[in-house]
Amino acid sequence: MILRRLKEILELFNMKKNLKLRILTSLILILILFLMTINTYFLGYFLIIAGIISLIEFFNMSLIIFKKSKTTQLFYNILFIIYIFIFASAFIVFSSYLHLKILLFTILLTCIASDIGGFVIGKFLKGPKLTKISPNKTISGSIGSLFFSAAFILFLFYYLTENINFYVLIIGLSTSVGSQFGDLFFSYLKRKSNLKNTGNFLPGHGGVLDRIDGILLGVPVGFLSIILIY
Repeated sequence: MILRRLKEILELFNMKKNLKLRILTSLILILILFLMTINTYFLGYFLIIAGIISLIEFFNMSLIIFKKSKTTQLFYNILFIIYIFIFASAFIVFSSYLHLKILLFTILLTCIASDIGGFVIGKFLKGPKLTKISPNKTISGSIGSLFFSAAFILFLFYYLTENINFYVLIIGLSTSVGSQFGDLFFSYLKRKSNLKNTGNFLPGHGGVLDRIDGILLGVPVGFLSIILIY
């Protein structure tokens, strides 16, 4: 009984410590995001650094998943290098134009809103699991992601234009769906490689890929939905 109680106290202490680290890291990430919006050079430097770390984390996972086939491992590594290069390059080029930059960061913030909605609603309501790929994902969390994304982009659009356009809801929902699929895809890779996190570069959060997994798919899907609608 005493040992069990001590174990519970230790787990609670670790949870509080991890929460403090998570909050501190989140504040630093918010500062970085702010600097990215006001300085194109900082945006470029950050994307290069984040891209390199993401590649290293992906290589580590692929090394475990495809350890029996170096050819397959090389193929997927090259594929991911190309994707990261195109993603970062497009982000930098588009950010050179004010209107495109506003659209990009709107979609980016919508991805973040989706992540927050899934975490908050999922923790609060809990309920049935969404999929076996990621045991922490719940149906309520997925719905929360959709709601937060739609509500955020609708509010932001109204704030910027003083108009309400319900087509914007489709963009928000599409972005959230893309973000959730990106999250699930990397959760699947982590499960296949028996890793809890893609890395430990961000205290309290894990690796860089743990934070941008949804963004890597959510931003392209959201931007494509804008092109199709408008």
